[in-house]
Amino acid sequence: MSNTWGSKVLDGFDGSATQYNRAARLQKAMAWRIAGHCQRLPIPSGRWLDLGSGTGLLADALEHRHPGKIVERIDGSPSMLACCTRQDQTQLWDLNQPLPVWRDPPTLIASSFCLHWLSDPATTLRHWFERLAPNGWLIVALPIEGCFPQWHAAASQASVPCSALHFPSSKDLIALLPNEQIRRQEKLSFSEQANHITALLGPMKAIGAGTSTCASLSVKQWRQLNTDWPARCAEGRIKLTWVIQLLMIER
Repeated sequence: MSNTWGSKVLDGFDGSATQYNRAARLQKAMAWRIAGHCQRLPIPSGRWLDLGSGTGLLADALEHRHPGKIVERIDGSPSMLACCTRQDQTQLWDLNQPLPVWRDPPTLIASSFCLHWLSDPATTLRHWFERLAPNGWLIVALPIEGCFPQWHAAASQASVPCSALHFPSSKDLIALLPNEQIRRQEKLSFSEQANHITALLGPMKAIGAGTSTCASLSVKQWRQLNTDWPARCAEGRIKLTWVIQLLMIER
């Protein structure tokens, strides 16, 4: 990628490519949810793209739901693309840069858990929309502002930095889009539980999503976070809540 943050992000995912599919439970679930929505939409035939495809979970789900359809897998991580099931349908591309110009513009641009890693999610979303063919569809899912309230509360209570990623707001994401073209916008909430903060946050590191703008916390700070984590269940387990924005836009 062309910037230091983007390079750090890609380094994280490159190093976790071979174990990504085993640990990416929420990402798998969202891939199948998006594929199910696409199955019910009047998407024109033509070029279909999975942007920020990683190992191709979303592209695989789309192809499974649409037998015979080919989905192009586009990502900035060579190691992730090397794990895709369809090596003949991959393209290495820095998604912080404008998309390639195709003679046949895409009729579907789908993306899951990608936009929040890019330098300017709202501007990028608008650019992707403008690259669609007439009557094409842009469908994205990404974590947004409001994610991880327990983590933020624990950091505040423990007086330690919160190293969670800062996510874009729903308002900012749609600010540059024509409102009349948005066919569906939905906020989905998912919670995970574990006995300890290491087990709760470990899967993010396992899939390469542990890159942070904050300096690494000390062992003492992590222990304090675990102690001050709110919303413990009856069994003593702690919880982490995701807020996922789903957007479906027609050109």
